[in-house]
Amino acid sequence: MSDASYIFKGARVIDPARGVDAVMDIGVAGGCIVDPGEIANPEVVDLSGKILSPGFIDLHVHLRQPGNNMAETIASGTAAAAAGGFTSIVAMPNTNPPADNAGAIEFLRQTAAQKGVVRVLPCGCMTKNYEGKEMAGIGSLKAAGVVALSDDGRCIQDHSLMRHVVEYAKSFNLPILDHCEEQTLAAGGVMHEGKWSVLLGMNGISGAAEELMVARNIILARQIGWKIHMQHVSVKESVELLRNARAKGIPVTGEATPHHITLTDECIKSYDTNYKMNPPLRSEEDRLALIEGIADGTITVIATDHAPHTRTAKLVEFDYAPFGIIGLETALSLCYTELVAKGVINLAAFVKLLTTGPAEVLGIENYSLAEGRPADIVIFDPARKYVIDADKFKSNSRNTPFNGREVVCKVCATLVGGKVVYREA
Repeated sequence: MSDASYIFKGARVIDPARGVDAVMDIGVAGGCIVDPGEIANPEVVDLSGKILSPGFIDLHVHLRQPGNNMAETIASGTAAAAAGGFTSIVAMPNTNPPADNAGAIEFLRQTAAQKGVVRVLPCGCMTKNYEGKEMAGIGSLKAAGVVALSDDGRCIQDHSLMRHVVEYAKSFNLPILDHCEEQTLAAGGVMHEGKWSVLLGMNGISGAAEELMVARNIILARQIGWKIHMQHVSVKESVELLRNARAKGIPVTGEATPHHITLTDECIKSYDTNYKMNPPLRSEEDRLALIEGIADGTITVIATDHAPHTRTAKLVEFDYAPFGIIGLETALSLCYTELVAKGVINLAAFVKLLTTGPAEVLGIENYSLAEGRPADIVIFDPARKYVIDADKFKSNSRNTPFNGREVVCKVCATLVGGKVVYREA
């Protein structure tokens, strides 16, 4: 909590939970949102022309600690999050060792409290040792403070086991965040199965590998009556399945990543390993289906799947490079440029994808700028054009294909509990 007090004047305030989209003043004191008229001796900040909204929530972040501190640490990853406007991030459990027990969750919580600059929300493994064979101790994980369960990076192939996990998750009020991938259809693949995998002579990952498990999860969510969130949706068939399921009131949600809405498998003709991720970059038809899903409300969350790797790890042949790219520091700009600047959705709908959308998945109520709420705030300039420069990133890693790309919309400042954790230099 911060002792500093501010009045932010003249910003366009967008607060989706309360339906606010207006130029107004926001007061911050004692780490919380307060009535500007009740603050004694505040620092007054003129934000004319800027946007002020609740801090962004990222449901899908790999912090790599413990196990791969060269790629990222909790300190560097949270600094990157702050630079991207994220005030809360959900830390994926596929670390080394995996976060499948209370001790691992306690390590994450203590380290985040000591070295993190944004809120780190722990996610626990669905299965022991992240192996997909036996259910993890979900009750002890809940008691340790996890906010969700996931075996991200892998997908439970045993449908009976997955059913039991979802049933237990429901009893402990924990949402499931699932990486949807049927292993036999994806085995050995390094990119999307399609025209470009044939032309480039690479093994493909069928879109059906994702579609099958999305369908499986929809059936389980319907049967059990509990929420399953589909991570990094990438194919048009998955979007259609989600659209139909949500229309029937089945408790399922989906997220899109900045890279899946801005890039396609054609990019891989450069053989740049920074274009290698899982699920892979798909076809232009799939990319447009994701954007349509965002526009019509089928997809309610933007999440980065921030996956840091060292330069050395990516400096190998495409077949042998690890999957994943970083995304925390480029998400706002890339998605604003693709979605708002091109007129796909308006600014209020865009902010919702980064705030109340993820908050609803986690069951966080009243995630807003209402008086008394924690002052988790992002301030950004929607008119600011700039060129992405990976050398200036706060992240330990540089594995992004977006270096050198011109974008619009830049984070100016981020506050967590009223404390400024990032300010543009």
